[in-house]
Amino acid sequence: MPKLKTNKSAAKRFRVTGSGRVKRARAFKNHILTKKSKQRKRRLRQGAIIEKVDMPNIRLLLPYGN
Repeated sequence: MPKLKTNKSAAKRFRVTGSGRVKRARAFKNHILTKKSKQRKRRLRQGAIIEKVDMPNIRLLLPYGN
């Protein structure tokens, strides 16, 4: 069976944890930060776990769990 190609754009956005779950960064932390509160920006620093319904699609993009 041939090797599967990893989707490189997905590999840069997602990380697989040791338990097999997929981490992602939070959105809305790139620009126009002056009107966002310190507390909101601090919360946006934290990573998040991908929802279960999105997992099958992410698994196709990351076949080797990058």
